[in-house]
Amino acid sequence: MKKLLVLLFSILLLSSPSVFADDISDFQIEGISIGDSLLDYMTEEEILTEIEETKDLYSHLNEPNKYAEVYLSDTSSIYTGNLSFFVKHNPTSKYITNKNRNEKYIILSVRGMIDYIEDFDGCIPKRDEIVEELSMMFPNTQKTEHFLEHSADPSGNSIDHEVDFEFDSGGYISVSCDDFEETLRIKKNWTEGLSVSLSSIEIVNWLSDN
Repeated sequence: MKKLLVLLFSILLLSSPSVFADDISDFQIEGISIGDSLLDYMTEEEILTEIEETKDLYSHLNEPNKYAEVYLSDTSSIYTGNLSFFVKHNPTSKYITNKNRNEKYIILSVRGMIDYIEDFDGCIPKRDEIVEELSMMFPNTQKTEHFLEHSADPSGNSIDHEVDFEFDSGGYISVSCDDFEETLRIKKNWTEGLSVSLSSIEIVNWLSDN
């Protein structure tokens, strides 16, 4: 039975048998899970437009176009309307049959974000609140904390303070605060702040390959 819903403001975790699951696909953010088809939430035209918009975001990786990020603005979302997904990248806009369309857009990572623009110190307490809740739920899950220079900024002036929960079955729940160097953030039109993400192991490995 699915699933766990992580709410950033209330830190409300639904009471259900799925709370004790250890498969990353048993969790949700805003009702969306890894393994869902993105076509259930967006049209193909919207997906392709987003893929074109975000095609250069991961140019610092060794395989920058192996996967594509798609943003969904939803004003009803608690994540200030910011949700994003990773799907396998297909460089063409031609899809063979309706039968295969859903397979092109299987969600491999889902992330909810709340802006803390130039407010890194304000982000950290909310992140720690979520981490504490997850730590109590999963005391035996491997947890690691990282304080890193952000790989997207070669100057080393952008930071990522992240806590990861790694599941034996594969996949991660990550809770992080990002703080980009301001000139770079404005130039790239990036947001920054708190994010909660559910990611398959293939996305975690891809994002680490730089």
